[in-house]
Amino acid sequence: MDKESFNKLWKMIGLRYKSHPWHGIEIGEKCPEQVTSFIEVIPSDTVKYEVDKTTGYLKIDRPQKFSNIVPALYGFVPQTLCKDEVAAYCMEKTGREGIEGDDDPLDICVLTEREVTHGNIIVHAIPIGGFRMIDGGEADDKIIAVLKSDEVYGAWNDVKDLPETILNRLQHYFLTYKQLPGEKQKCEITHVYGREEAHEVIRRSQKDYDKAYGNLEEALSITMLEAFQFSQRRQDMMKAL
Repeated sequence: MDKESFNKLWKMIGLRYKSHPWHGIEIGEKCPEQVTSFIEVIPSDTVKYEVDKTTGYLKIDRPQKFSNIVPALYGFVPQTLCKDEVAAYCMEKTGREGIEGDDDPLDICVLTEREVTHGNIIVHAIPIGGFRMIDGGEADDKIIAVLKSDEVYGAWNDVKDLPETILNRLQHYFLTYKQLPGEKQKCEITHVYGREEAHEVIRRSQKDYDKAYGNLEEALSITMLEAFQFSQRRQDMMKAL
């Protein structure tokens, strides 16, 4: 199948069917300086939503157990995966061994001064840093970004530009959002890193995704073409009877 036919096929599919938020939404041509982000949870949500990997629909992961709420738009970067490359970078930066990727798309929290009333939306975000978080021995980085063209937060180019109160609020949420009273702390933030490291984490998560799913569209196209050819052969056989 030539490139033009390939593009036409996927354009037609996009007109008929909803894209899977993880696999079907493009990360963006300006990545990693600007990334498309799929938002699952907003600060007013009293339950934690996340995308079901099989269907692409939002599902309820769990009620928010305590009074802490996510302090920013929270979701993931499409067509990314935290696996071997992201884990290797985490081990390189922390000097630790035995860390694995969490096998999920790369998490991102997007700061904006505007009130966003619901999730299940796409936003364009500018990464400015992140948290190197380890959750139960797994690399679980959280990219910090600002909404593109935001009138207030858009002036911040690096995590060092953030007011300390906002940074502390973000850290507190991620360190406690899974914590139950009396339990040992499960999550750890080893580093707060800036824009350049955030870009490297994003690039590595793209490599991990490409290793796992990089030929997804090609495989689907071939499958569809084979199905079409089988249908055509069947019609020809029926006509010959």
